[in-house]
Amino acid sequence: MLCRGGDGCLFTLQQSSSNMMNRFLRRQENPAEEPESKTLDDPWRELRWGEKQMNLQYVQEYKPEKDDIRYLRVLLYGPVGSGKSSFINSVSNVIRGRMTIPALASAMTSDQSFTKRYETHKFIKGRGSTKTFYPLVFNDIMGLEDGTDRGVHADDIKLALKGHVKEGHKFNPVAPISQNDPGYNPTPSADDKVHVLVCVMSANTPQMNSSVLEKMKSIREAASDLGIPQMAMMTHIDEACGEIEKELKNVYKSKYLKKKMKDFSSAVGIPMNCIFPVKNYSEEINLNDDIDALILSALRKMVDFGDDFIEKI
Repeated sequence: MLCRGGDGCLFTLQQSSSNMMNRFLRRQENPAEEPESKTLDDPWRELRWGEKQMNLQYVQEYKPEKDDIRYLRVLLYGPVGSGKSSFINSVSNVIRGRMTIPALASAMTSDQSFTKRYETHKFIKGRGSTKTFYPLVFNDIMGLEDGTDRGVHADDIKLALKGHVKEGHKFNPVAPISQNDPGYNPTPSADDKVHVLVCVMSANTPQMNSSVLEKMKSIREAASDLGIPQMAMMTHIDEACGEIEKELKNVYKSKYLKKKMKDFSSAVGIPMNCIFPVKNYSEEINLNDDIDALILSALRKMVDFGDDFIEKI
């Protein structure tokens, strides 16, 4: 406003200046709240992203020291759709250095397990007449489902831990395997038994059904009684957290994922230092060093834990 002089004009200018100062001070006292960051400033767990080759060599060169054990056997279990078969394919990709699909996996969302049989997945080493297998195998199993007559029975997994389930056995959701079943192995060898039990859980799952949680606790107790080491994989981390989807190296900075892992640890009883977030290969058609680094971080611990157990047998 144009002022042409006079005391009234001076008062107006002073009042206007005072009002502006008051507004400025109020903004300083009550600054607009900025949205809270979804990531931590520093990662809460250290991962050396540049050590892929060293960890890969460690896994590839591993060999059980016991003469009667050819393979370190890892059994995967978990709810339907958690990514067990996809994790096996991802491990195969990393170990063999190219895209592979040893375990059939479904891309469809379903509340029923895609895997129906007890399958052992080996990873080919070499080619032609020199072809052998790496001494690390994974057993895939039917998924846990909500309810009593759906999915794999917890008792079937307990028998698999002891080596009592034969290769190719088709699981029956209505009735667990019995000693009279042709898929029952009455005399398991040390090679048939499980050396590491790994729970696979999706980070994208809102919450776990109580019946599935009870089955998981029952399986864990059976493994503990046998002294079998236990771990967990948290899959679908990129789908669960946008910050991880944008940059996979945010995995240990994501506040959401850390809370998800803590909640899972409390619910199931697996310590945080035995839970590993991984991203399975899904849309990719070429290998990715960051995806491999997370998978190898988990694989190396499986080898270490399993080898310690084999030494005690």
